[in-house]
Amino acid sequence: EKEQESIILISDDEAESTLGNSVLLVDPSQKSALEEEKSEEVVDEECELMVTFCKQAKVMPHARYDCTIHPFERTECDACSPLEKNADICNQCYCYICDKLASECQNWTTPSLCHCNAHNKSKFWKDQRDFALAGVLVMFNLELTEIDADLRHGGSLLIKFIQELSVEYNKYLAGEKVPPVQHECFNLPKLLPGQCNVCRSHNTEVVYKYSRVFALVTSFLNQAERESPKAAAVMFLGAAKEIALHKDPSLSWQNLGHTDALKIAVPCLLQRITTQLQRMLVLCDFPKSLYEKFVNFFQSITLPCHCFGFSNSLNVVPWDHVLLTTVLKGQNITGQRTQKGRKVFLWETLPVIEARVEKLVDKKSYKEVVRYLRAVKCNDTKGLRDLRDEIPFYLCKTGDFLDAAHSLLFPVNSLACCTACRLTPVQFETYLKMFRTGSVPAGKDMLTPGPWVIVDTFWFGLVFCGFFPTGSPLKDAVLIKQALKLLYSNVSLYRNPKCWSSLIMILGSSSFLEKSGHLHPLSLKEPPLDFQKGVLAASGGFLEELKAKINVSLPPAISSPQLHHEACLILAVQAIQQMLFCDLPYLTSFLEIALAFGSNFWALRLLLEHLSYEEHVLQGTVNLILRDLNRQ
Repeated sequence: EKEQESIILISDDEAESTLGNSVLLVDPSQKSALEEEKSEEVVDEECELMVTFCKQAKVMPHARYDCTIHPFERTECDACSPLEKNADICNQCYCYICDKLASECQNWTTPSLCHCNAHNKSKFWKDQRDFALAGVLVMFNLELTEIDADLRHGGSLLIKFIQELSVEYNKYLAGEKVPPVQHECFNLPKLLPGQCNVCRSHNTEVVYKYSRVFALVTSFLNQAERESPKAAAVMFLGAAKEIALHKDPSLSWQNLGHTDALKIAVPCLLQRITTQLQRMLVLCDFPKSLYEKFVNFFQSITLPCHCFGFSNSLNVVPWDHVLLTTVLKGQNITGQRTQKGRKVFLWETLPVIEARVEKLVDKKSYKEVVRYLRAVKCNDTKGLRDLRDEIPFYLCKTGDFLDAAHSLLFPVNSLACCTACRLTPVQFETYLKMFRTGSVPAGKDMLTPGPWVIVDTFWFGLVFCGFFPTGSPLKDAVLIKQALKLLYSNVSLYRNPKCWSSLIMILGSSSFLEKSGHLHPLSLKEPPLDFQKGVLAASGGFLEELKAKINVSLPPAISSPQLHHEACLILAVQAIQQMLFCDLPYLTSFLEIALAFGSNFWALRLLLEHLSYEEHVLQGTVNLILRDLNRQ
């Protein structure tokens, strides 16, 4: 009995017990012939494998053309009416186009649409399905697996824009009728001006103003710039395709503004679109397939004759291009290579160059930025020159202060003018601080307010071994020589008292820089008079050679290791004296220079003593001091 209690009994009737059997299989009263035939089918006699039970398959969801219950008739593109029994469905039939139950498809049997005839062997129906699922994104030739939420959002905004643009463009094509200028009637009988319908019909002019369309497109582009990169790219490309199709219906040239004239407004809009797309292709990490499809889509746009200049706008060199990668790695310093007997140059538009510099700076790849800017070429020489003016700052970021000082004085490639010619007094002072202390501003721009940081480099330890590698601040002798070269290369700096006061202040300060960028002034002991006379005697010819841009070394009297701070300060005093003798009328202040000496009164006295030798220089200096005092 205990054994029987543990047995599970299976039966149709719960009240009926079948003691003695562990399991009772209850078969249906009537079996189909198929089930009886399959109930004991021998599959493999050797292994004694036999099927003793067979269950009818459950019908799973399927496309209509795969239905096993209702037959399906295939054709290539018949959408007029349902073919044969294609309209018949089971409970699990799905519409191939809508991707939902066929019973819920609104166009299942609609004439000229007839989704019931759709199948996967027809290009026509495949295109219909892609358009239904991808919407306007189908024109980008995107796979359904590539379409994410950002792309769908951009596509929905683009559809809405296309509908609004169509309304405005139709209004533009209708034109605006301008009333004729009133004049004497030439018909008989003569009527008063403005009353003759014949004269009015001959002189009525239709003006086509594109300004409303321009405003709508501009608003859409503004919205695109606030969206995610993928959505923005779809919006920009879609807008480019739409406005490229616009035609100017006027038969003659009309004197209109740049937003009213289509042939002026459309190129302006395309310029903005292509510039933004160029930046996005560089800055945004699009998947390679999506990147290529965006470029191919733009190249497939048929541009009108007044927009032919934008045909190759999106031919942006990818980051993994051979020439670009060799330049960034320092393996190619010229930006050119020979390919199949032809010279190929790294030539890019200014927006692309700006975008590459921006991305590399964000990644703090300053060496790569310098290599790229020195090698790349561009039609916009002024824009490229402005970007190259930042090379010395990027070199300071890497710790290569000596190369930074040299790059200020030498032009890059064919640019005729060096960076020093365009320095401002604030930039001059900032560079001297960096050269003196080995610290740099922490931000991306050298003039942005913020903390200063010491360049992180392991090379400082080698200085004690007798080596002076990149990363160490400039020696005082090298610093003053480079500073004077900068002043002699730029007349506006040379005649600016702020630059001379910056030089004096930095030479009379320690190499320690506070985080805020403030220097600590030093009180230098007055050197012996014989030493002062020796430095002054040697500095005259040295300064003249520097003015002549001769590469000259500091005289031994100035480069004394014991009194190098004092010697450099005396050299700066001699340079200020020469400036006052020659360019005193151009000077706007003397008090600013005098205050920069701080507590080093002996150096200020040395300057004033030499000024007293020339009466006109002394009078001019005193007049400057009086003007400063009256002003302050």
